[in-house]
Amino acid sequence: MNGARATSRLAFATRFEPGERILPEEVAVALSFNGTTQAVMMATPEDLADFGYGFALTEGIAIPADILSVDIETLPKGRDVQLWLAPEAEARLTARRRTMTGPVGCGLCGIDSLDQALREVPSVQPSSFRMTPAQVMAAVAALPAQQRLHDVTRAVHCAAFWAGKLILAREDVGRHNALDKLVGAMARSGTGPQGAVILTSRVSIDMVQKVAMLGAPMLIAVSAPTADAVTLAETAGITLIALARPDRFEVFTHSDRLTEESHVG
Repeated sequence: MNGARATSRLAFATRFEPGERILPEEVAVALSFNGTTQAVMMATPEDLADFGYGFALTEGIAIPADILSVDIETLPKGRDVQLWLAPEAEARLTARRRTMTGPVGCGLCGIDSLDQALREVPSVQPSSFRMTPAQVMAAVAALPAQQRLHDVTRAVHCAAFWAGKLILAREDVGRHNALDKLVGAMARSGTGPQGAVILTSRVSIDMVQKVAMLGAPMLIAVSAPTADAVTLAETAGITLIALARPDRFEVFTHSDRLTEESHVG
């Protein structure tokens, strides 16, 4: 399976038993723009073109139209995702400059100012997109079927997109990486943002920032948000639903997008 491999282990229940377990791979992935490395993240080596596109978009480096091509080079110690941008994207590239090695649990490591950590994000555009409570719970109930890598490893996060049904999902050992991969997959497939992003992880400020850059009006998470993530979602016009289960959920912001009538648009 791509992104995972069998690893020897010794299991104990009533006695020790040798065998193997499938575990996710975690490699250094460089994200390079016009020949300059902007970030090095520890990530699952799968869907890396999506990762590059999504990172460029959610970090404000480039929009999909700015990306001329993407190449993935396999190196002895990892992967290099090389994105080539149009000349007009150079200013954004310079303004959003990063030189970092980021662990999978942190979405802010290596940025060089408080302004970057708490950067302003655009408010989502008004739309007629709505979900019923039944649709929210059905979307959460459908999420496990999209978690192919998690099924065999029990060690990765998933980010999915719902628009009438779950239409895209991406997994990674890092929750930020999974979301960037989803955003990149949406950009590359021409999938618009009118829908709900669904996460298996907690919701921190940087996850809300990424959803705001995507422009999605709704964010649904299985885990809880931070208080400041709720504040940012309110400001950005995002409906934030968390602690979501197939039979219940909690709404923290912009509850007006929940309706008893089914409507997606």
